[in-house]
Amino acid sequence: MNRFATLAVGAAVTAVAVSGCSSSGTTASPTPTPTPTASASAPTATAGSATPVGGAATVKTADSPYGQILVDGSGRTLYLFKADTGTSSNCNGTCTQNWPPLTTTGTPNSSGATASLVATTTRSDNSTQVTYNGHPLYYFFKDTKPGETHGQGVNAFGASWYVVSPSGDAVTSAASASASSSASSTGY
Repeated sequence: MNRFATLAVGAAVTAVAVSGCSSSGTTASPTPTPTPTASASAPTATAGSATPVGGAATVKTADSPYGQILVDGSGRTLYLFKADTGTSSNCNGTCTQNWPPLTTTGTPNSSGATASLVATTTRSDNSTQVTYNGHPLYYFFKDTKPGETHGQGVNAFGASWYVVSPSGDAVTSAASASASSSASSTGY
C-alpha cells in the first residue's frame, strides 16, 4: 500500500512537470506582468505605508526643473490630479497603485509650504489624504527617489497629473531650458 501511494505521488509530479512543457520540449515559463503597488513605490519610513513614522505627513517645497514644487518630508515629488473635484479624490482602486495618495494619521506639517494651504480630506476608504490649496496630493509610482518628476503631465485615469507649485496650482509649463535641452538632445 505504501508503494502504491509513492507511485501515485510520482505520477502526479510527472504529470505536472509534463504539462509545463511546450511542444518543442522546452519548459514554458509564464512572463510575469509587473504590477506597480503603492507599498513598493510610495516613499515611506515604514514599508507598505505612505505615512511617515509618527503618523504626520510633511509638505515642503523643493527646486525642480519646473521651478519650486511641493514634495513630501523625504523630498519625493507630489502631484495633483485634474479629475479631482474640490478636495474629493477621484483616484481609487487601480489608480492608487500608480498614484498612491499622500496620507496622514496626524495633522500634516509644512516646511517652506504655506501652512494655511495644508489640510486633509477623507478618502472613500476612510483614510486621511493630505490636500494643498484644496487639491488632494499624490505620489507617482515611477518616481523612486527624491527629485524625480516622471509623472509630470501624464494623462492617466481620465485626466492629467501635474506637479504642484507653492501657491497650490498645477505647474503645466515645460521644464526649464537646461532640462529641456538635455531632453531634446536624446531625440524626445
